[in-house]
Amino acid sequence: MKISFVIPCYRSERTIEGVVMEIKSTVASRSQVGYEVVMVSDHSPDGVYSVIERLCREDPVHCRGLELARNFGQPSALMAGFSRVSGDVVFCLDDDGQAPVDAIYRVVDKLVDGGYDVVYGEYPHKRHSFFRNLGSDVNHLMAVWLIGKPKTIRTTSFFAMRRFVAEEMKRYTGPFPYIGGIIFRTTKNIGAVAVDHRNRTEGESGYTLTKLVRLMMNGFTAFSVKPLRLASIAGAFCASAGFAFAVYTVIAKLLNPANVAIGYSSLMSAILFVGGMIMLMLGLIGEYVGRIYISLNNSPQYVISNETMSPKEEMR
Repeated sequence: MKISFVIPCYRSERTIEGVVMEIKSTVASRSQVGYEVVMVSDHSPDGVYSVIERLCREDPVHCRGLELARNFGQPSALMAGFSRVSGDVVFCLDDDGQAPVDAIYRVVDKLVDGGYDVVYGEYPHKRHSFFRNLGSDVNHLMAVWLIGKPKTIRTTSFFAMRRFVAEEMKRYTGPFPYIGGIIFRTTKNIGAVAVDHRNRTEGESGYTLTKLVRLMMNGFTAFSVKPLRLASIAGAFCASAGFAFAVYTVIAKLLNPANVAIGYSSLMSAILFVGGMIMLMLGLIGEYVGRIYISLNNSPQYVISNETMSPKEEMR
């Protein structure tokens, strides 16, 4: 068996080497298992790709490096890494040292012995930043509602999958990849195993509010039309409420012509509510249309500007 590790890298100049060294020492405990480490620099502003190049020079057999031409985001960096894997099992993990590398085989054994297609390492006690935890919670609720993800499964960035799942994921070439959506579209045979989450040793999380919003929009618009159906339901509700209020006004006027049923404040509230709902729904539709337009223009999912590979591959 061969394991392909895919690590998206961003601002991890001081941590990526430690992660790779720990992967090597962990895998060495089972000599019959082969491995490769694919590190993808998501156009990191620090010198992480220089570290990746050095690691590849020191161990060209097991290490491979990619650098993206601009910052495409973690999902696109993972997709770029999937395009270069050759293992029977593909294992994804973070570059910040918080991933419990020593628990790799707990996840892999669950995958192989349990007959699962994908196995996530779940964190009973997460030590991420507020925005990262918020993003995980939003992602969980969104995946349960939009793509039918089991409520008992909590997706993390520490997971393993069989090669055929990675191959199926590579077929998605759209510019807005949503990793969880692609996985749950591919298979429902998914397991989980509890692992410890470590404290961050260097720097701060790059998971910002902007990236949280980007993740939410990718999830909402990439793999489901349920938000549009929700917009239709909200529109029907507003129309029904407006019709019922109109009937009430007419009846109240007929019963007491001198009664002013509706005041200025109530009228303004109704206008603002309905107008706000219309603008919200138009914005949602515009988001879908805009993404369709970008996809039709063949906007790239990622662009690889540099690649460090083994000498044998360079000779081809």
